[in-house]
Amino acid sequence: MEASELARYNPRLTCYHGGALRRTAMPCFWKHYKSDVTQFIDKLKATKPTLEAEQREGRALLWDRPQDREAAANYQAARVAQQPYVYQNKH
Repeated sequence: MEASELARYNPRLTCYHGGALRRTAMPCFWKHYKSDVTQFIDKLKATKPTLEAEQREGRALLWDRPQDREAAANYQAARVAQQPYVYQNKH
């Protein structure tokens, strides 16, 4: 595809690379952009390489536990239905 055809096709998706216009998914100025948050996280990971392992250990303490399906079924079966208006007495 010619450069003029490419620019006419969609000027936002064209970018000048090495002497030729090429079709890109994003405009050129976005290619090497890193947000402040991304830069902060990259710097944090570089200064503390054990961060991800520590996060996984913390997650395992709270979430990654074996589940007792029989106990869960018993709890579900023992539930008592809540009355429609909880503050009204039955008598």
